[in-house]
Amino acid sequence: MRFTVDATSGKARAATLTLAHGDVPTPIFMPVGTYGTVKAMTPRELEEIGARIILGNTFHLWQRPGLEVVGAVGGLHRLAGWSLPMLTDSGGFQVFSLAHISKLNEDGVVFRSPVDGSARNLTPEVSMAIQATLGSDIAMAFDHCPPGDSARAVVIDAMERTTRWAARCLAAPRPDTQNRFGIVQGGAHLDLRLRHLEQICALPFDGFALGGFSVGEPIPVMYQLLDELAHRLPAERPRYLMGVGTPRDLLTAIGAGVDMFDCVMPTRNARNGQLFTWRGKIVISNARHKLDPAPPDPDCPCETCKTFSLAYLRHLHACSEILFARAATLHNLHFYLELSRRARQAILDGRYEAFAAEAIARLS
Repeated sequence: MRFTVDATSGKARAATLTLAHGDVPTPIFMPVGTYGTVKAMTPRELEEIGARIILGNTFHLWQRPGLEVVGAVGGLHRLAGWSLPMLTDSGGFQVFSLAHISKLNEDGVVFRSPVDGSARNLTPEVSMAIQATLGSDIAMAFDHCPPGDSARAVVIDAMERTTRWAARCLAAPRPDTQNRFGIVQGGAHLDLRLRHLEQICALPFDGFALGGFSVGEPIPVMYQLLDELAHRLPAERPRYLMGVGTPRDLLTAIGAGVDMFDCVMPTRNARNGQLFTWRGKIVISNARHKLDPAPPDPDCPCETCKTFSLAYLRHLHACSEILFARAATLHNLHFYLELSRRARQAILDGRYEAFAAEAIARLS
């Protein structure tokens, strides 16, 4: 891995991340492909709209199709038909999201499989072995992500466990071309975040992530913490904010010094009838769109906006047509990737603060 900072504008920075499967210009949004597919999109479509790195989910790919299948075809890149860089999460978020079917202990987490009900023991070593088989360019360390409203004692316990698990992840074997990122926890407590940042960043990871955000804490608290934390992560390594978020979240986090993002919001909201535009969010089921011949966003050059009217998209959504999910997903991902591109250009031009303020005002 090579990481070169190309320009800065305040705390915001534009960089180039070079991985085994290609270069990634940052800031960058990573579309989420939970099961090895970004829902409703083909690899070619993703590449055409500017995706340069996508994300796969270690826990769910472990369940289906399973490592036997992934290994037999030569890794997740070949299985998914994706030739550019890929990041895999560690399964740590499932400690939070699947707490109702799991049991935590020092060794790891025992899950009751949502597929067949079998017991699955996910440990730091198992997570690293799964990600080695998947063959991602970036593998995330296995962490303990507590809910955003957890008591301080619970947050400290999760934070300290994450540190111990991080050392075990680093000790596990890995492919020569795979990089590993450590994850900073600490909940909504600035002092704990700073303490954990110091602990994790002392370990020889290739990049660092801020985890445990957008899990129930107030948004203003998240923004305050990001402003205090992101620029303190090592300047010579990529900085990744996990699972966040809205366009405003991304603009705020870029201004704090974050390089990489992922979130299911553009794809999930698309399937639920919401379109992100430079003029704010559109809820396609609203009656005012029934006779509207305009595209979702006249300023957007994506195939959806060049082809379809709001009236037609509302019709497709009302009929539960598959084409709506495809068209809306393509548009939303294009918007998020264009947001990343414009942010990068504003940093290169030395005017990120003005760009972000103007974009946030338009999106509100």
